Amino acid sequence: MAQITAADVNKLRTMTGVSMMECKKALVASDGDFDAAVKMLRELGVAVAAKRAEKAANQGLIASKISGDGSKAVIVEVNCETDFVARNADFVKFVDKVSDTALAGGNPAEAMKEEVSAQVSAIGEKIEIRRSERFELQGAGLLASYIHMGGKVGVLLEVGCEKPETAAKAEFAEVAKDITLQIAASAPRWLDSTEVPAAIVASEREIYANQMKDQNKPANILEKIIDGKISKFYGENCLVDQIFVKDSALTISKLLVQVGKQVGDKLFVRRFVRYQLGA
Repeated sequence: MAQITAADVNKLRTMTGVSMMECKKALVASDGDFDAAVKMLRELGVAVAAKRAEKAANQGLIASKISGDGSKAVIVEVNCETDFVARNADFVKFVDKVSDTALAGGNPAEAMKEEVSAQVSAIGEKIEIRRSERFELQGAGLLASYIHMGGKVGVLLEVGCEKPETAAKAEFAEVAKDITLQIAASAPRWLDSTEVPAAIVASEREIYANQMKDQNKPANILEKIIDGKISKFYGENCLVDQIFVKDSALTISKLLVQVGKQVGDKLFVRRFVRYQLGA
């Protein structure tokens, strides 16, 4: 039987990321054959992953990354079972690798199946790459991101302009940053009222009508009241209609107009995505 040393065990751990105990077991079982031991541990990872599959994975991290030239950006959510693991350095590195994979254009949930299994084996918890989103800049503008509450909320944003030179101005970068903070804090569901599904608007109008059905008011007055409530609904749920969290005198659309005048350009939000851990 081959002599298994601590150096051998450590080498296998470095190769696989699996715990020292499991590495030693694999080396003993394979009589010191590293290739066979690696195969055993990969199979173990699949087995452990299957065993953990029914466990709830509602902790984890949301992360974002922007390419060096600013032309691409991603946001990812990777789940685990406990907050303790979410704060583990190895898990944080894994999430960063997931971001790199997404930034390169791959689907990390598909491309990293084996690495997920290895993480499950090493950590002993269910690990899941839940979702990812990748933006490529669509014309003049910039991409911005923001991670809030230690990775529990994340935002990816694209803000556009008409003049390419505007994208390099500090005021433009600052307003983009402010809007990511707005999205994180106020959780808009849509960009503007045109994105709200007609069925949702109809449902809201019906709710408001039912709330006022006993009020003795003319139909045209009731209709105006309902219109007002719909406007308030848009103001709460549509980004451009929301009150700016840093200045209650402005909506986001008015903020963009204000900063646009400062930089001599027209500014607008092209798109955004907001992730909340486990939501």
